[in-house]
Amino acid sequence: MPRQGGTQVVGNVGMYFAAYRLSLMGWNVMPTARNARGVDLLAYDVTAHTYKGIQVKALSKPKPPVPLGKSIETFMGDFWIIVTNAATSAPVCFIMTPDEVKRLAHRGEKDGRVSYWLQPNKYHTDEFREKWDRIGRGDDATLDG
Repeated sequence: MPRQGGTQVVGNVGMYFAAYRLSLMGWNVMPTARNARGVDLLAYDVTAHTYKGIQVKALSKPKPPVPLGKSIETFMGDFWIIVTNAATSAPVCFIMTPDEVKRLAHRGEKDGRVSYWLQPNKYHTDEFREKWDRIGRGDDATLDG
């Protein structure tokens, strides 16, 4: 993992890796403004009729908990891609919907502060591992979006 840049570099690697994988599936993919509210990637099909908003969570370790923030009520996007082992030669991706992330989230409280996490045993499963087909292809003119 790169030493300089730390979590920002890991985040960039994860976002661009997800964009690469989506591009291979025929999607036109654009990153959005970094660290702005909203989705990380906007993907649209070849007809420009179907759009997908993608949230990317990139982590450097193989099975870390995913930090979700102080609230789970404002999740955005059509899909979440959790990239583990980001910034290595073997990233692993888990494809989920925002509703699945909300349903599986763990609520933690420490010193009166609430935070939400997605524990590895909830997302690091065969149900979500490399399930790119859940998103569909962007080069299929029969997409009904």
